[in-house]
Amino acid sequence: MNEEYYRAEISLLNSEIYRLNRQIAEEHKNKSPDKMNPFDNPTEYPEFSGDYSDIMPELDAPDCNIPLDPELTERRKIRRFYSIGGWCLLGQFLISNLLTYVIIYVLRMIISSINTGADIETIFIYMESSSIFASINMLAFMITNISFAFMGMRMARIPKNQLVRTRNFGFGKALQYCLIAFFLWELSAIVAGAIDDIFVQYGYTTDVMDMDGIAVTGTGFAIMTVYTCIIAPITEEIFFRGMLLRVFSRTNQRFAVFATAFFFGLSHHNIPQFVLAFIMGIFLAHITLKHNSIIPAVIVHAFTNTMSTLIPYIEESTGYIFTSMLVLVMALIGFFLLCIFRENNKIPATTPMQSRRGIVIAKSSVMFMIAVIVQILYTISLIIM
Repeated sequence: MNEEYYRAEISLLNSEIYRLNRQIAEEHKNKSPDKMNPFDNPTEYPEFSGDYSDIMPELDAPDCNIPLDPELTERRKIRRFYSIGGWCLLGQFLISNLLTYVIIYVLRMIISSINTGADIETIFIYMESSSIFASINMLAFMITNISFAFMGMRMARIPKNQLVRTRNFGFGKALQYCLIAFFLWELSAIVAGAIDDIFVQYGYTTDVMDMDGIAVTGTGFAIMTVYTCIIAPITEEIFFRGMLLRVFSRTNQRFAVFATAFFFGLSHHNIPQFVLAFIMGIFLAHITLKHNSIIPAVIVHAFTNTMSTLIPYIEESTGYIFTSMLVLVMALIGFFLLCIFRENNKIPATTPMQSRRGIVIAKSSVMFMIAVIVQILYTISLIIM
């Protein structure tokens, strides 16, 4: 009797399972993929990537299935976004350098015509040590960062108000992120120092930025400080995390995080700052994704640049021991906070479909690859020259 009872129970359970499976199949029969999360990736931030039907309009059709490998039309539309990013990167690099050289040349000619007795080298040293070079540098990069960021957003049809539409962010998180960034800055310095030791053994140096004699006047120092601590964080975040991260995130947020960090590092054209910018770029991209805004990244970026400016003066006024202890305590707190952050916040993973729409297609974009090659070659040329 017990055996018959169990058989009846099993039969009822099988019938219920069959009924539920039929019900689920009927519910999903006419259901299309989520246009904001078409690859069904629970680790991503759907609002950030945008509506995927811009790339694949058939998502609106019933029973639409996204293929594992993108078809030709989808591939072309995805490649277009990588090309937009590559074009903006290349344009920003070329125009900023060209604009800087043109302005320097014109001003040098003007000063030379006014001071006919001064030779070119003397004029150049004067421009370098005064506020002139600092002002030109700030103007050129401010114009190109913002211009190409907005051009890229327009070409990719990204609304400008998405830059600052911040979600779940307050003073507590800002403080936490700033201390994490401070730890990452110290970690980067250690890594960059180790790399430099290796290069020195072969007769090269990784630090190609000689700042001796640059903007030594009061006005020049003030302009450099404003640019480093305010203008650069704002304009660079608008370009890299505001435009480039969104453009590259259309199919694969994980790829976008590392790609933008890589380009952010290359844009500094020296290995120590590449290490810092790459490590920091990953973190800045992550918090931009998390909060759907560049505001957190701007605050953290400004804090890091400000601390790098202030630390030498703190050491000069308070002494090496006090400054070292302060740096150590802040770095340890930052490390502890990073562990907590990483426990609850992971960089988005990649699904098999997304992996076929990330670097695989990016490598097929001519503009994307040109941007990579030009930046790398320029940095190498600065190191070996």
